[in-house]
Amino acid sequence: VAALSSAARLGVLIKNVGTIEVARNLTAIVFDKTGTLTEGHPSLTDLEPTQGTGPGSEAYTQALRLAAAVEAGSEHPLASAVVSHAESKGLTPPEPKGFRALPGRGLTATVGGRELLIGSRRLMTEENIDTGPLETRAQALEEKGMTVMWVAGKKDLLGFIAVGDAIKPHAAQAVARLGDAGIETVMLTGDNRRSAQAIADQAGVDQVVAEVLPDHKAETIKRLKGEGKTVGMVGDGINDAPALAEADIGFAMGTGTDVAMHTAGITLMRGEPTLVSDAISVSKATYSKIKQNLFWAFIYNLTALPLAALGFLSPVIAGAAMALSSVSVVSNSLLLKRWRPSYGGKS
Repeated sequence: VAALSSAARLGVLIKNVGTIEVARNLTAIVFDKTGTLTEGHPSLTDLEPTQGTGPGSEAYTQALRLAAAVEAGSEHPLASAVVSHAESKGLTPPEPKGFRALPGRGLTATVGGRELLIGSRRLMTEENIDTGPLETRAQALEEKGMTVMWVAGKKDLLGFIAVGDAIKPHAAQAVARLGDAGIETVMLTGDNRRSAQAIADQAGVDQVVAEVLPDHKAETIKRLKGEGKTVGMVGDGINDAPALAEADIGFAMGTGTDVAMHTAGITLMRGEPTLVSDAISVSKATYSKIKQNLFWAFIYNLTALPLAALGFLSPVIAGAAMALSSVSVVSNSLLLKRWRPSYGGKS
């Protein structure tokens, strides 16, 4: 109870004591990228049409208008970035028809009688759309950490949109703390490998698993557990829920979805990745208190029982000693309420 109270004051809500027991043994932490290591508020940075030279060209305006029309049907943060940019340019996207999400790949809809696709390079490959003319520029942006979404008709490429999402200020600090504790860090994302690696390099993550479909995230957790690791998963979205459930402990960002928080064993109320190491620290501190309490309880009993059996302790003194044993254990436990992480607690 004292540990749960201390953790709650730091912004870490722990569902049950079993979670505290497991957290101290974690050997690998898997982070989702968007909204976990990054801010989760992406913005459109570049739009490259196959024809035209920039924001003032007709091709640029038309590509943005069509892309915003398709993205208007999605609630994904990347879609919101495109729609918001179109609105800032004074564009009113037409109403899409037949909107359909393609999990892990993109979106499709019909706009003005024209079937459109927006999504990953994988989607373009599946639809036999050649991205070659714009690959050099797209790859250069991906290496800077941008997410590239390709825009195409059924048979022709219209261009691509690049969206950037800033890394959280304390993400690198959070990863470093885990590394100092001997815990391996992994970033799991559906984004392309170049963009994912750029963000991972900024954060200092040990391993990157990129271009993962939403329903395959849990399989990555299973693989890590199969390697003998005790795995924690940190996420914030609906798509992260299966992985959060599969992990030995799920950490949900309090700024994320209700589904993620319901599935996870620990909720990080401030959406700060540094709280992951705080949760592990309070777990270790709690286990240390348990060992201390057991030690003193055994010492009391090992000393007092033989003395009582030999008649050297009166019932009054024995009763007082037993009460003192209970008081010392409870008092030692309550010291957890004053506990703070050694690096200062809140970031």
